[in-house]
Amino acid sequence: MASTLPDNWFEGFEARDFEVNGTSIFARFGGNPEGPALLLLHGFPQSHVMWHRVVQALKAKFFLVLPDLRGYGDSSKVAGLPDHSNYSKRNMAADALGVMDALGLSRFDLCGHDRGGRVAHRLALDHPGRVRKLCVIDIAPTLDMYEATDLRFATAYYHWFHLIQPNPLPETMIGGNPVPYLHAKLGGWGAKGLSYIEAEALLEYERCFCTPEAIHAACEDYRASAGIDLVHDRESRAEGEKIHCDAHVLWGERGVVHKLFEPLVLWQAQCAGVVSGQLLPAGHFIPEELPLETAHALAQFFGETGA
Repeated sequence: MASTLPDNWFEGFEARDFEVNGTSIFARFGGNPEGPALLLLHGFPQSHVMWHRVVQALKAKFFLVLPDLRGYGDSSKVAGLPDHSNYSKRNMAADALGVMDALGLSRFDLCGHDRGGRVAHRLALDHPGRVRKLCVIDIAPTLDMYEATDLRFATAYYHWFHLIQPNPLPETMIGGNPVPYLHAKLGGWGAKGLSYIEAEALLEYERCFCTPEAIHAACEDYRASAGIDLVHDRESRAEGEKIHCDAHVLWGERGVVHKLFEPLVLWQAQCAGVVSGQLLPAGHFIPEELPLETAHALAQFFGETGA
């Protein structure tokens, strides 16, 4: 089923399928062609659509690139490999980098929410010369979160442990009735229901997520994070690799991350640059709950004076 998004949501943006890194990545791009390039990466269980109100506030000053991550939205949803490496954050970062290469953008600012933040983390580590500044939204580093697993974390993040079970168990369980599962995810983590999402966006998330291919891809994303991504993260730490650029962390007051972790402290430990942070009065889905506040924070951090 094709997207039925309102035309004005991404007015002035071009949409294209990019054949990069052995897959097809859908992305929109537009804004100020003379402005700094800003790559925005979405999270689970969403797509680039989560940014639509944020980019309206930023497009006059930034050239914005909004891909759908591998396995999400209208990007390819291929079957996972036995070691899940095709859904590793390193490989998903290579997808995003391929889109930027195709657009001729050699250096850019980078922001990721949720899973997109984990992809952004790996991209900044693997390609330090490409990322000028990094922002991550409502996450702590993956390795730190897994290594701190206890009853509170496993209860709040039960999906981390459900989705990593072998195929086809979670795929079958979610696929039996995917819409309520999707709604539960979007309405949780401090969101207090679905009122923050427009009906059109919710329909788009349902269209893109509620298929066997998309559910499998999401599981593969999480299986990679509990396996090969941890291998990559441990290797990076053993070798003393850190994010070289300055970074900014946003987290939600009603979200789970700051109740279980100290996101600013944990990201400071992984960065060689200056790391700043900001608590916002939201749950986990900050860019959709507080789009203007998110846009303002990004504009300030990435060198502009306002959004």
